[in-house]
Amino acid sequence: MRSRNLLWSFNYAVEGIVYALRTQRNMRLHALAATAVLFAALFFRISALELVAIVFAIGLVICAELINTAIEAAENISTDHYDPLAKTAKDVAAGAVLVASVVAVIVGFVVFFGRAVNTADSLFVRVSETPVYLTIIALGLTGLAVLASKAFSRTGTFASGGWPSGHTATATAIAAIIGYTTQSAKIMVLSLFVAALVAQSRVEAEIHTIPQVILGAVLGFLVATAVFQIFLR
Repeated sequence: MRSRNLLWSFNYAVEGIVYALRTQRNMRLHALAATAVLFAALFFRISALELVAIVFAIGLVICAELINTAIEAAENISTDHYDPLAKTAKDVAAGAVLVASVVAVIVGFVVFFGRAVNTADSLFVRVSETPVYLTIIALGLTGLAVLASKAFSRTGTFASGGWPSGHTATATAIAAIIGYTTQSAKIMVLSLFVAALVAQSRVEAEIHTIPQVILGAVLGFLVATAVFQIFLR
């Protein structure tokens, strides 16, 4: 159906974005990452030129994902059986998303890594000694917090499913502990990256949803941080 005017065309475009967000998990991940990056931009007060680079990177990834979704839909309509050319089209479109995502990661690294390291270094100034028992306390409290949350929500078990993700909470708590005990912001950032991979694996395996792993990450980090702050004052 042809659009009646410019307003209708705009409405159809919005419907396309909403459809992608509703049906494509990767699109939701991109939108979540974009929101986090924009909040980080506000927090670190990046320059106007850096903001332009960030917005361009976000737009590039979103556009690539929208095009990928459109190609997949078109191929699904045009064929109802395995077709090597259809597979090639989908693979190439997915490759475009991958390239755009790598570019966005590089831009984010250049803009935020130095600032994130400096911010984390300021936290380590307060940490002069790190007794071993703090690690045990932090991990124990994280486990108890996960069990209490799942008992309250009545969802999943400690090792699988439910609110929040126990694996993500534990991995994030360990990452925070590693950062505090080594007093190295760079090591903490790398450890948190590994924890993010754990969270992604739980989502990819469809054991947890994105909100569940986010809650687990926040819970694990806050518990570990609280333990170190309370006992090392």
